[in-house]
Amino acid sequence: MAKVKGAIVIDTERCKGCELCVVACPTDVIRMEKQVNSKGYHYAYPANHDACTGCMNCAIVCPDGVITVYRTKVE
Repeated sequence: MAKVKGAIVIDTERCKGCELCVVACPTDVIRMEKQVNSKGYHYAYPANHDACTGCMNCAIVCPDGVITVYRTKVE
């Protein structure tokens, strides 16, 4: 069976910093940035790209839909 590798892209300007994605991520890929976006929110960012499995938990719980998940099969 092929292993699945994931990658996420977060629209940091639309992120309001609710931290639901941080809690939902089973592999601790997502962290909160200390800097703020143009709206004044601390935004989420993918801190550990290599650990992402593409499970989509973060995208499902995001109330604003700012997370896009990409999945690829690794042979």
